[in-house]
Amino acid sequence: MNAKTAKQAEKHDFGKVGVLYGGRSAERDVSLMSGTGVHKALRSQGIDAHLFDTGERSLAELADEGFARVFIALHGRYGEDGTIQGALELLGIPYTGSGVLASSLAMDKVATKRVWISQGIPTPDFVLLDADSDFLPVAGTLGLPLIMKPPHEGSTLGVVKVIAAEDVRAGFAQAAQFEDVVLAESFITGRELTVAILGTGRSAHALPVIEIVAPEGNYDYQNKYFTDDTQYICPAELPADLTERIQAVCVQAYRALGCEGWGRADVMLDADNQPYLLEINTSPGMTGHSLVPMAARAAGMSYEAVCVEILRGARCKVSAAHPLQA
Repeated sequence: MNAKTAKQAEKHDFGKVGVLYGGRSAERDVSLMSGTGVHKALRSQGIDAHLFDTGERSLAELADEGFARVFIALHGRYGEDGTIQGALELLGIPYTGSGVLASSLAMDKVATKRVWISQGIPTPDFVLLDADSDFLPVAGTLGLPLIMKPPHEGSTLGVVKVIAAEDVRAGFAQAAQFEDVVLAESFITGRELTVAILGTGRSAHALPVIEIVAPEGNYDYQNKYFTDDTQYICPAELPADLTERIQAVCVQAYRALGCEGWGRADVMLDADNQPYLLEINTSPGMTGHSLVPMAARAAGMSYEAVCVEILRGARCKVSAAHPLQA
């Protein structure tokens, strides 16, 4: 270890750190990229970081590793939905990001919407569909085009844009390859934005807004992670007062779910400059195409710095003073 790295290690005395990545969700490949990037960044700062693939190794092995804290770079089910968070609480290992409840709520797009609606936070109208639903009224209720998506997937997996009323059933069938119940949502025509958020409670704050301009407006899995055709405008070219309003409603939405540490809110801005919240990611991507690092750079933070900042906030969320422990 050279003098510079030794100084960094002293500055960031986090002990042995696990970077949880991979996993068993449909987003495994993205998580492998995120975790590799985070691991490299932490190691470059002199942090004793080690990769741990939760899709290939057991919780018993995780317990035996002796991690002082872990950075969750998992995406999707079993990593972003409260399950790994619950296991870490039981193991007493401090972890990055949101706790069990907030992770579970944010992963469930329907539960998220219900919380936001109760708080007056704007989100597109929706209906839930299953194989026995009456598909005829859907287009009339939500308008056309409309969006269909699995309620518990990320990275735009299973997302279908339905243009014509006669295609509603086919759109359902495509989205239902991922889940039996499908979320049908009004399509908001306008600008696609995303807002990264760092911090917890009153300290939570938004990073610069990013506008996403995808080929033919199709910001799908391929255009997210594997092509250079999508344009990202950061900071988004918006009036200052509108930027502040969008950032404020995103922080409000983040707090409403009880999110902690970090996250990223996806937003549609209509022609009247009304923002509509689509979802919050509680363990966003950290790949070379990812948006949290991009927003952080615009705020003057390097990739390495934002990784360290997120790691610094790692903690168990369940109080050690639980009455059953007395």
